[in-house]
Amino acid sequence: MQVSMTGRTALITGGSQGLGYAMAQRFLDSGARVAILARRQDVLDAARTALEQATGGTVGAYACDVSDAGQIQAAHERVVAELGPVDILVNNAGQASTAPFEEVTDAMWQADLDLKLFAAIRLSRLVLPGMKERRFGRIINLLNTAAKAPPANSAPTSVSRAAGLALTKVLANEGAPHNVLVNALLIGLIKSEQVKRWWEASDGNRSLEEHIDSIGKRLPMGRMGEAEECANLACFLASEQGSYVTGCAINMDGGMSPVP
Repeated sequence: MQVSMTGRTALITGGSQGLGYAMAQRFLDSGARVAILARRQDVLDAARTALEQATGGTVGAYACDVSDAGQIQAAHERVVAELGPVDILVNNAGQASTAPFEEVTDAMWQADLDLKLFAAIRLSRLVLPGMKERRFGRIINLLNTAAKAPPANSAPTSVSRAAGLALTKVLANEGAPHNVLVNALLIGLIKSEQVKRWWEASDGNRSLEEHIDSIGKRLPMGRMGEAEECANLACFLASEQGSYVTGCAINMDGGMSPVP
């Protein structure tokens, strides 16, 4: 299937590494202009250079802590001024934060909600009016499988991700009459910088490749997912080819989740 995103502008948070980077590259390959947001400008600049060299596309790199409302506003204004109105928003920024419930402090709750839930709320609120006016918009929220099936010791992440699932459905129902389609990808175990950080913190006896292989063997598909596989699905949902898909929470987990 030939997927075209020519003439579209996509904004991807957490776009300098991992899943965000893979989605940026896939979108660029399909003809979109892409703005990547992350906190560190040096990492963003390196990602922009690599993406431009790999695709020949137009990439904007914007330092932004998406847990800060003021920085979100400023970054959005720069993106619109330099790349054009946002047609596709991917709320991807986030990191795992988990502990036994009684150990989760108010500060931990607030930080997690600001990074994951409120960042998606604030960015969606900024881009929605223009999407509705142009009668085209795509919002993709990157969550995880705990949004549907939260295990013990998974707060605050599982709670903020479940709220992101509800946000997805609210936005999908409100956006549908205006051709603004909103979906969520629930990520399981995908090769990413986060997996590398887990390995560095907990498994010094094996190489990263051995660590990934060991975890993958526990999954129904017998392997961990690739970032590019997530990017392919995101690209379909963001394109005209995904024109009748909205309000869905799609497990991207190789069959791991007990909830469909």
